[in-house]
Amino acid sequence: MNLLLDTCAIIYLGIDDPCVTATTRRLVRDAERIFVSPISSAELACLQERGRIKLPVHWKPWFREAIETNGWDVKPITLEIMEEAYSLPESFHPDPADRILTATARREDLVLLTTDRKLLAYPHLQARW
Repeated sequence: MNLLLDTCAIIYLGIDDPCVTATTRRLVRDAERIFVSPISSAELACLQERGRIKLPVHWKPWFREAIETNGWDVKPITLEIMEEAYSLPESFHPDPADRILTATARREDLVLLTTDRKLLAYPHLQARW
């Protein structure tokens, strides 16, 4: 199974938060490949700027180090992903980052690792936590 990490998953895995369940740790350990999206860098920047997360360093070197240390791959945002993001079936909330992550997972046949209940409940997405 290949995974795409939601921004919350990146943060929780990156700081080894106790909310990461044994099931989630097993999914990460057993994954063939793990991907992150560049949209997560924008979310990290906004969260740190607004004081909603505390990272030990600026978000940019933190994110880069998390990618390198964990061997995660960056999945580019393509035109097809953007088209999918704004063509999702049924109603979907307007958050652009969630749309891009959902579209990336759908287009690339990835399981989205997330704590977001809206994404976990969306019937047109493979999502786990």
